[in-house]
Amino acid sequence: MITKEDIIKPENLVHKKPTLMNNNAMHYCPGCSHGVVHKLIAEVIEEMGMEEQTIGVSPVGCAVFAYNYLDIDWEEAAHGRAPAVATGIKRLWPNRLVFTYQGDGDLACIGTAETIHALNRGENITIIFINNAIYGMTGGQMAPTTLMGMKTSTCPYGRDVEIHGHPLKMTEIAAQLEGTAYVTRQSVQSVPAIRKAKKAIRKAFENSMAGKGSNLVEIVSTCSSGWKMTPEASNKWMEENMFSYYPLGDLKDK
Repeated sequence: MITKEDIIKPENLVHKKPTLMNNNAMHYCPGCSHGVVHKLIAEVIEEMGMEEQTIGVSPVGCAVFAYNYLDIDWEEAAHGRAPAVATGIKRLWPNRLVFTYQGDGDLACIGTAETIHALNRGENITIIFINNAIYGMTGGQMAPTTLMGMKTSTCPYGRDVEIHGHPLKMTEIAAQLEGTAYVTRQSVQSVPAIRKAKKAIRKAFENSMAGKGSNLVEIVSTCSSGWKMTPEASNKWMEENMFSYYPLGDLKDK
């Protein structure tokens, strides 16, 4: 007979909640990728033994709520300014693990300059970039990363290149900058993808602590409410449409 004591033995443990994730109920919409990425960040920090040396920077948008769920030190930044704030923190405390957690509207629109220049300077930080191709929190408006033909509240007939220009590939831009050490694009819609994303986050964090330069980890994500789809349909749409324009994998590994 298997007892409760047998099940909770360390050698029988299959899964547990990361110790850095608190007990607050997550408010994210069903199918949202944010919760999965939060868990991966918490696991990596714990496995690196950096619980007391990590500082996260979260700006505006859905990404700002990361401080509700990860029990580390946080600094909130103005919209788009997280890389600049992270630069100041890392230069003041070079022995800290410093990362930003940003959405595509924040990072690739109002924060374009801060993102590019922090990466180009080779600041020893990591930028976690959640790309769901839409402004999720503020009403589903078109983002810099919105795909051609994709409908949003501000381009209801679909993104038109003659009116709105082309979707911005921030990760490809980052890979061309001299200061970047590791630039990668991952996703979290399946177990294999989640494992690859965790490995990428770990590598980026280790690079920043080793002083190798700046790191960018893009996570191609879903926004079920903004896309007006079920979680299952969102994952399928992402795989069929976003991955062809935003292909997964490492773009730079110095």
